[in-house]
Amino acid sequence: MTLERTIKIIRQVREIHKYDQNFPGAALEKINQFLDDPTALDGGKHSDLIREMKIEAILSTENSPYTEVRANVDPTDDPDMPSLTFRVWVMGIIFAGAGSFIDTFFNVRQPPVIVGANIAQLLAYPIGKFMAQSLPTKKFNFFGRECSLNPGKFSKKEHMLITIMASVSFSAPYTNYIVPVQALDIFFGQHYAYSFGYQILNTIGTNFVGYGLAGLTRRFLVYPAAAVWPSSLVTIALNKAFHTEVNEPVPGPLGRTWRMSREKFFLIAFTAMFFYFFFPAFIWQGLSYFDWLTWIAPENVMLTAVTGSIAGLGLNPVPTFDWNLFNIWFTPLTIPTFSVMNQFAGMIVSFFVVLGVWMTNKWNTGYLPINSNHTFNNKAGRYAVAKILDEEGRFVDSKYQEYSQPWMSAGYVISFLFYFAMYSATVSYVALYHRHDIMIGAKNMWHSARRAIKRERVEEDEDDLSQDIHQRLMKRYKEVPEWHYFIVLCVAAAIGMIGVGVYPTNTSPVVVVFGILMPLIAMVPIGLVQAVTGIQVGLNVLAEFIGGSFVQGNAVGLMYFKTYGYISTYQALLFSNDLKLAHYLKIPPRHTFACQMVATLINCFISTALLNFQMSFKGICTADAQFSFTCPGQNTFFTSAVFWGTLSPKRLFGAGKRYNLMLLGFPIGAVLPVIHFYLRKKYPKSEFLRQVHPVMLMAGPAIWGPPYNLSYFWPNVPVVWFSWQFLRKHYNGFWRKYNFVLAAAFPAGIAISAVVIFFALEIPNGGLAIDWWGNAVVGSGCEGGGCPYLELPEQGYFGPAPGTNSFT
Repeated sequence: MTLERTIKIIRQVREIHKYDQNFPGAALEKINQFLDDPTALDGGKHSDLIREMKIEAILSTENSPYTEVRANVDPTDDPDMPSLTFRVWVMGIIFAGAGSFIDTFFNVRQPPVIVGANIAQLLAYPIGKFMAQSLPTKKFNFFGRECSLNPGKFSKKEHMLITIMASVSFSAPYTNYIVPVQALDIFFGQHYAYSFGYQILNTIGTNFVGYGLAGLTRRFLVYPAAAVWPSSLVTIALNKAFHTEVNEPVPGPLGRTWRMSREKFFLIAFTAMFFYFFFPAFIWQGLSYFDWLTWIAPENVMLTAVTGSIAGLGLNPVPTFDWNLFNIWFTPLTIPTFSVMNQFAGMIVSFFVVLGVWMTNKWNTGYLPINSNHTFNNKAGRYAVAKILDEEGRFVDSKYQEYSQPWMSAGYVISFLFYFAMYSATVSYVALYHRHDIMIGAKNMWHSARRAIKRERVEEDEDDLSQDIHQRLMKRYKEVPEWHYFIVLCVAAAIGMIGVGVYPTNTSPVVVVFGILMPLIAMVPIGLVQAVTGIQVGLNVLAEFIGGSFVQGNAVGLMYFKTYGYISTYQALLFSNDLKLAHYLKIPPRHTFACQMVATLINCFISTALLNFQMSFKGICTADAQFSFTCPGQNTFFTSAVFWGTLSPKRLFGAGKRYNLMLLGFPIGAVLPVIHFYLRKKYPKSEFLRQVHPVMLMAGPAIWGPPYNLSYFWPNVPVVWFSWQFLRKHYNGFWRKYNFVLAAAFPAGIAISAVVIFFALEIPNGGLAIDWWGNAVVGSGCEGGGCPYLELPEQGYFGPAPGTNSFT
């Protein structure tokens, strides 16, 4: 590579990655030296630097600039490798159906059992090998095309397509939240929601709107090299473990050279976790919520509030021995250190804010548990929303005045402050730090449209880093045009509007249209943040805030707005991650399109059918529910519907209202990235400032949304540090070979173990665990339901007196 070409490429590298926390800081320093120091081009004095820059230029054009991507993704492609085959359709449909069943079934459990797509990938490998050995190889014509039931060796592309179909199924539709909240008597009790037609229309509408959005934003969220999507690397690592024939030895810990293959390493780790999970999940459940501090004094209110994992803030140095709880928010071995540390720093600061609010009885939070996702009345009991609604589910002020205002716990209140800050920080941060990425995406979209309209060829520069090696290799396959995805989006929206309009929802179908406008605007900014950090900026609270104002007094209308405003974005980001998987594996886009469409349709019907069966379980979504089916997500969804829909944001957060102070989150979040950008400009060599991510700082405290707390997050911190800081730095080859394989093995072992425990041990015994102290101690004392800091006043209630028209 000539020096002139090296300079051209390295200038692009700096422009693209100068604010990129995933790009190695040491490499960026040398790039600055190379480009800014006039003497750096002296071949004699700086020959080592020039050689390093040429290597960096080659990596940027012929591979990936990121170590974690190079460790898992091959920069080559075999266009003759089998992709969409008979084996894919058979296994993909089976796994999509099974995945839909399992994920929907465990969706209402606390703690949830996360059965990811890697389980399907694990099981599909031996089945695929068997089919490759047993199916006939004879070729035949199918609609004019030569086909075979067995095109040869089971390929990694086939394997990934099956995994993508399964991945679609391992995301329960949002109807699993909206339907129980509408139908069950402990919530709204609107029995028309039991109708299968009502459920399936809204399920199809929501899921396919998300798929259309994912396709329309590919040029911003899938094609760029900077869109790493860290969680996708786990799936690819497992695929590589099964399909890599070369087993390179690597130096590692203990002074050893590690020769174990990726496949063998996965199987050992998987088996070990499979058997270990029997302890925290069944034999000694205290290992899961290891609240050893509250066990000492279970009735101590302050101790539980500060250290409790269930009803407290979770400040416990050793809160769990259950890897399943490590994976509640993300898989720790896959998320970059800067992302985790920023969130943790935000949580520590906000911990004292929550505690201070509770202990000072701000907003009467002292009469309530410190961290609960329930809505409370003025007697600290569960808020019975039916008492303030008419027969059609609309708000009645006279009933409201006679009953009670709704009240939130301290943790829940503060989570809203940081949610608001996170949203405005995202917009501000993306505008400042990702405008270059957006410009590149817009440029590529314009070139694509010009080629389609004028049928002209746009000459491309092989040194243009807006397209990495993977994107250039994908150009040999026919792309799925944007208009395909646009049609999917429009048809799905129409189906959703029918689902709202033909049933007695008392809501205009127009709410679907306004709901979809939110992901159309927000998809690219939050997608860029997730693609880099691995953490999603959920739009649930923003959808509640805007939707509650739009359909004021109508909680059901809010649920539809939230469904299409929030969950469509959530689904779209899941589909974008799958599109990145296919991009990394060089799978023809039209094959991916067909598989995702079919798998999504299967998921809609199976999840909806199973949901109806689950709602017949005794005590479902209550504290006494069998099999721990207490529905934490559904309870939070109901709480949000009451606050944001029935009562509307204006009544709770408007000028002069109780929680108005939380709106300060919007200006705070908007200003933080600006301050950070200014400081980085002023101190460009500061590694500390380079690792600060304002959006992640706000995302950490947002986790206070109950029932989660520090005990669900803190255990990840030492794990991430050990993996990404110690092993990656000192044993890079070892880390590259085994880190992501281990990240796939542990959740896979847990998922299979959880299924065995549930069906083989819990169901035959009525959902009971072993009756001994190690299981009974979980949730004992104040950890069971949460104890308030203050006793109720003598009159038996707090806040304004009911029946005096004093509730505003």
